[in-house]
Amino acid sequence: QVQLVESGGGLVQAGGSLRLSCAASGRIFSINAMGWYRQAPGKQRELVTSITGSSSTNYADSVKGRFTISRDNAKNAVYLQMNSLKPEDTAVYYCNADITTVGVLGVRSTYWGQGTQVTVSS
Repeated sequence: QVQLVESGGGLVQAGGSLRLSCAASGRIFSINAMGWYRQAPGKQRELVTSITGSSSTNYADSVKGRFTISRDNAKNAVYLQMNSLKPEDTAVYYCNADITTVGVLGVRSTYWGQGTQVTVSS
């Protein structure tokens, strides 16, 4: 069993910063790509940013230059530093990870966190 637990969401004024954290736990053999998605009310979930096992990163155009993803492989964790936040960044943010579990027949699956609310006031 694998779990992803997020933390760090909250309410912030426009122009402010927040740092989201996500830690994976359970029968983990290896973690490949990790990422952050977000879903605003009435909209589809969208990819914000991702990071590969070799730390190559990818960002949505809307957050380039403002958000930074990083990971700590020793802690099975991924982070999202969000600066210069805008009201349009308001959404539930979800952590996502591509994980291979421990076992003779290790299974590679995509796991999701429960989501953390980020609200940016104008």
